[in-house]
Amino acid sequence: MSSHAISASVTAHPGDSSTATVATKALRLGLAGLVVTALGLLVSGAAKVAMAYLVGITFWTAITIGMMLLVLIHHIVDASWSAVIRRQFEHGLAAFKWLAVLFVPLVLASIFYQKDLIWPWMDSAHLIHGGHSVGHDPLYVKKSGFLNTTAFMIGTFGSFLLWMWVSARLRKASFSQDLDGDLRWTFMNRKTAAFGLPIAAFSLTAIAIFWVKSLEYHWFSTMYGVWFFANCIRGALAVGILLMIWLWNRGDYKGILNTNHFYSIGMLAFAFTVFWAYITFSQYFLIWNANVPEETFWYNLRELNHDGSTNQWWYVGLVILFGHFFVPFFYLLSYKHKVVHSKVKPIMIWILAIILVDLCYNILPALKDDHGDSLPFLSFHLLWVITSVAGVGGIWFWAYLTSFPQTKLIPIRDPRIGESLTYHE
Repeated sequence: MSSHAISASVTAHPGDSSTATVATKALRLGLAGLVVTALGLLVSGAAKVAMAYLVGITFWTAITIGMMLLVLIHHIVDASWSAVIRRQFEHGLAAFKWLAVLFVPLVLASIFYQKDLIWPWMDSAHLIHGGHSVGHDPLYVKKSGFLNTTAFMIGTFGSFLLWMWVSARLRKASFSQDLDGDLRWTFMNRKTAAFGLPIAAFSLTAIAIFWVKSLEYHWFSTMYGVWFFANCIRGALAVGILLMIWLWNRGDYKGILNTNHFYSIGMLAFAFTVFWAYITFSQYFLIWNANVPEETFWYNLRELNHDGSTNQWWYVGLVILFGHFFVPFFYLLSYKHKVVHSKVKPIMIWILAIILVDLCYNILPALKDDHGDSLPFLSFHLLWVITSVAGVGGIWFWAYLTSFPQTKLIPIRDPRIGESLTYHE
């Protein structure tokens, strides 16, 4: 198929007239979710709302990082089959600047309102177990070169700036190639992928440690960045597949996507299901086998109360075990569950829901009662997790939909587009 024919087939999207309407609805949902979350400060207090908001912002940031990684991997391996779906991930990268803005309230609250509101190590006077303060904790002193406010700011906003820079290069080259078809844009994206992948690897590890792992800074885990990476990719694949189905139902992708595209991206979702299980099991097994108190306490908080009774997080852990691995693993073994839209959609929604539960499992137990027990999962402050996810998610989809009309549905002059349109197993 010639580039002229391809261009003609995707110039007018059947859903273009409704894109602006959907974008407006997404923006309204996002603003409403953020406002309701803010009102939660009057009901539940700052700490619970802030922790719930951290779950929401981490969830959508992880998905966006995953999309950037998928685009980088596409270019570094010179993939052909994924060319027709790559553009949707590129549109998702437009959300990075808004995610950076949405993270600012957490920083401001931690600096000007209460230093230990979220991250206890930010306040050297914060009391820990045994009546000691963070400033006199030997473990913190040894980690203070990394765990300090300056490093946190540099790590967080430096990462956002790097993601925006890499994303801008990817989008510029891809969108520009639609206009002139120049191969230099392809070479530019390959170069971007070469340095972008290590940048993404180091930065996502840094924010996973700063934002989540440091909530309980005594804990040690050498696999935490890889666990976060797995959730990034799985979330990005799930959102990407849902967008593909939505655009197909609108009529945009009809005649462009075929069964093999859905099968291949479904196989990726299946592969990373196994990868997540391997990483998560390895982390748990190594900590359990070593039986070192500085490591095991993290899981103990998520299994037992101070009196030895089982808490709600133990059951949440079981939900994650079966819901994050066994359900999608056995479901995606079936060919039709990867290619039939009505079968694919529910499992992708399920995966996103379990990723959210997984983040709650990693973040919310940092909220403790007077006995040092983690607050239960099923409590009122779970509402603020939902409103935060809806709020940040609404802004995310608004950013995606605002970027969507700026260029073609697919990269029409990519040198691999012909192979992608005729892709078969």
